[in-house]
Amino acid sequence: MLLPVLVRQTSVLLPPLRCYLLRPLHSRAEHFLRRRLPLCLHTQSRNAKNWKKQRKSQEEEWKTKNKTVLTYILAAGVGMIGLSYAAVPLYRLYCQASGLGGTASAGHDADLVERMEPVKERVIKVTFNADTHASMQWNFRPQQTEIFVVPGETALAFYRAKNPTNKPIIGISTYNVVPFEAGQYFNKIQCFCFEEQRLNPHEEVDMPVFFFIDPEFDMDPRMARVDTITLSYTFFEAKEGQKLPLPGYSYN
Repeated sequence: MLLPVLVRQTSVLLPPLRCYLLRPLHSRAEHFLRRRLPLCLHTQSRNAKNWKKQRKSQEEEWKTKNKTVLTYILAAGVGMIGLSYAAVPLYRLYCQASGLGGTASAGHDADLVERMEPVKERVIKVTFNADTHASMQWNFRPQQTEIFVVPGETALAFYRAKNPTNKPIIGISTYNVVPFEAGQYFNKIQCFCFEEQRLNPHEEVDMPVFFFIDPEFDMDPRMARVDTITLSYTFFEAKEGQKLPLPGYSYN
């Protein structure tokens, strides 16, 4: 009784399996690919989306870094340009305060000038020189070629400038002291340097220089053999973009 039942159940189960096994090889492969291909495509699509997101994130990060670097470069460039424009006036102020580069010192105390004690036994000859730039049409010269002073004593000298042309000319001057090491002891109380001077056609003016040599000049061993100091002025025509030379250096 059990055998017929088993045979019937087997006959019921075998036909589908037999049909599948009897299919051609290419049909079975096609059937397998149809079942597996959607899953592969879905996985590849998901991977592609993740890669695009990562690439987009990296590009945004690179753009941000590039903007930051560009900002730093621009800031550094602007800073360097600002420093280049400020270098000359800052250096000039430093030279005037310290006497570096043959520039006479400035910023002295009036009480100190009154309390100075002249060093009578040390006589120094101060000579005066005047020059004009090639483009400057003024006549410029010192009123005296030399004077004798002692450290701790004030002295007054004059320069004369004349505009021989038929047009007004604005001039500006720079100066230095030779030898350069003596510049820190050469103090000017009043002068016309680094200030614009306007002369009308054929106008002539006297320009005073009120100065003194610090008494400490006599105590500096470097100044032991210095008995002559030269004060030199050079006038330039004041033009837009005109750059004055640094104190203590020649102008090309």
